This record gives sequence, C-alpha cells and structure tokens, in this order.
Amino acid sequence: MTDFARNKKALHDFAIEETYEAGIQLTGPEVKSVREGRANLKESYARVRDGEVFLIGAHISPYANARQERQLPTRDRKLLLHRKEIDRLIGKSQEEGKTLIPLKLYSKNGIVKLQIAVASRKRQYDKRREIAKKTADREIERAMKERLR
Repeated sequence: MTDFARNKKALHDFAIEETYEAGIQLTGPEVKSVREGRANLKESYARVRDGEVFLIGAHISPYANARQERQLPTRDRKLLLHRKEIDRLIGKSQEEGKTLIPLKLYSKNGIVKLQIAVASRKRQYDKRREIAKKTADREIERAMKERLR
C-alpha cells in the first residue's frame, strides 16, 4: 500500500469518527499524475449529491505527457462506494456539525483508493489541549530516557 497524498491538516482540525475506503473515478492521465505524487487533498471535502458521493476541491495536476485534452485539476470526482455505505454517509453528513473529509489517497492492489472520514471540527481549546498533551508526553518520554542512562 503506497500513499500518494495525505491531508495532514485534517487530523489537526477535525475529530475523526468513522473512516471509509472508496474508489475514485479518474481518467488515465489523472491516475499517472497521482502515481507521480502530484495530488493535493488540502481544502478538499466530500459531498453527497443525488445519491452519489463526490470529492470536491482536490487538486490533481495534469499529467505532462498526456495526449488527450487536459481536464480541470480541481474538477469534482465521483467516489465509488457500496449503496449501504452511501446511505450511511447521507445520514451522518446531515447531522449537525458533521463533514466528510478525505484523509489520504493511496494504492491498494494497483488501484487508487481514497480514505474518507466522517468528522466534526475541533474547537480551538481542543487543539490547544491536544498540543499541550503531546508536549507533556514528549517531556515524560525524554525524562524516562535520561533516567535509564
């Protein structure tokens, strides 16, 4: 399993509740561009429209050696999920404060997959508390190493 793109900011800004693995409908040149690592998930999100899930705002740079006409790098892309998963996402996304966000774009058995999550936005004080906890854990770990020396 090879990671092509990660949405690092999502883990900082959102509290993840559930994750799903989805296929993504790409053209041939887009797949080649993704495999070169030329995809960006920042500022992107997923939205349910007409009983289908779409990835909106993800940037996949045009493949340099493509022969066909170039497509918009930020076009909406359909996500491939089972009907039960889509129905569950419809219910979850309609809850107050819930958002569908992409976490990472990766390859599984040669097929490009997208991990999406149902998440809620963290408050500023939650972010500060998390940073303080990480700092304290790091200091404890450092003290333990010093004591073992």
